[in-house]
Amino acid sequence: DVQLQASGGGLVQAGGSLRLSCAASGFTFDDYAIGWFRQAPGKEREGVSCISTSDGSTYYSDSVAGRFTISSDNAKNTVYLQMNSLKLEDTAVYYCAARTMEYGSSWYWFTSDGMDYWGKGTQVTVSS
Repeated sequence: DVQLQASGGGLVQAGGSLRLSCAASGFTFDDYAIGWFRQAPGKEREGVSCISTSDGSTYYSDSVAGRFTISSDNAKNTVYLQMNSLKLEDTAVYYCAARTMEYGSSWYWFTSDGMDYWGKGTQVTVSS
C-alpha cells in the first residue's frame, strides 16, 4: 500500500523556520512527483511546492517562492520542505501528496485533483 507520512509541524514565531518531512513507502520513489499542499481554515487547499524525485526539478507557488525549499532524499524515500521567514499567513495544515511524474515545462497538473496519493496533514502555526 502507498503510504505518505508527513511530520515536522509545530508552533513557530513569525520569521522563524520549520522543516517538514514526508516519508513515502509502497511505490517506486524515484519516478514520482511529491508535493506539499496546505489548507488554512475557511480556505481552499493550495499547492505550495513540488519536486520530481527523478530529475530534481521543482515548483513553488508565488506565495512561498524564495522562502521555502523542497528537496528529496531518495535513499530515505523522503521529501523535505524547509520553510524559512515564516509569516502568519503560512499557518495551515500541510499535506504531502504524490503522483507519477509528468515531464514537461508546465506543472499544470499540480492541483488537489491531480495527485493520486495523500498523507495525513501536519499543523503549522505561525504566531506573532
